Amino acid sequence: MSRPERILVTGAAGFIGSTLVDRLLAEGREVVGLDNLDPFYPEEQKLRNLAGALRSRSFHLERADIRDLEGLARLCAAGRFEAIAHMAALAGVRPSLERPTEYADVNVRGSSAVFEAAVRHGIPRVVFASSSSVYGERSDGPFRETDPVERPISPYAATKRAGELVAHTFHHAHGLQVACLRFFTAYGPRQRPDLAIRKFSERMRAGEPIPVYGDGSAVRDFTYVDDAVEGVVRALDRDCGFALLNLGAGRKVSVLEVVKLLERVLGRQAKIEWLPAQTGDVPRTWADIGAAHRLLGYSPSTPLELGLERFAAWLEGGR
Repeated sequence: MSRPERILVTGAAGFIGSTLVDRLLAEGREVVGLDNLDPFYPEEQKLRNLAGALRSRSFHLERADIRDLEGLARLCAAGRFEAIAHMAALAGVRPSLERPTEYADVNVRGSSAVFEAAVRHGIPRVVFASSSSVYGERSDGPFRETDPVERPISPYAATKRAGELVAHTFHHAHGLQVACLRFFTAYGPRQRPDLAIRKFSERMRAGEPIPVYGDGSAVRDFTYVDDAVEGVVRALDRDCGFALLNLGAGRKVSVLEVVKLLERVLGRQAKIEWLPAQTGDVPRTWADIGAAHRLLGYSPSTPLELGLERFAAWLEGGR
């Protein structure tokens, strides 16, 4: 199969989804975006994410839900898609603790519907957005795709692992090519307002305290969104058979280190509100990206400091 030129992107109005749409359009591809504009955060922000894409003749936005089997079937039957980038999901560890059944419905049943539509309508390749949260509570690292992942500690993590397992069944039974990409703490322009870097930055700019859970020693592998999208595009362009791949920066940084970097980038002093550790939060994420490098040529190029500067410029520019 040559490079797919007509691609369906689910979750197209989201943080990573909209960045991916822009990248694909810049490469001259045709893109149909599917998004139900879930009210997890304001619809206005999601549509603003797609402002540039909506001006392109090569892009069409379909406002629909991945759980709508008939609507998804109609779209795929008419779309002549050569690949699907399945980014749609209910996201977030903490909200999943409050709405576990809904998370399972969207992330497992909805993903099953996407895989089924691909098989029924002859779409050979799906790239599935998974998560580093599948690794659960770990004190070692870096995390490798061969590590055991049978003990997720949040409903969100469990749904992402379940999505990977469902994807494998479609590969085994029907030959569907599926690359499951485990994203590690993506950040950058268009980041969701509930995520730490966005939340910290907005509160620091407003002179408000920032919430730090536990003692601030938790570490994350922060991945700039353009690097993550580069990995998605490379997976779209290659037959991976069935693959589980980490997309991270390969570098772990503590929450307090990030706060200090933000102080420098934003030119503002942080006021910290210390809060108890949160159920479902893992103490660390840290990606071994060797497999993605070998299979995709994935090589993230954005240092955290530079990524934060780009994010800050976007935030200061009025988003």
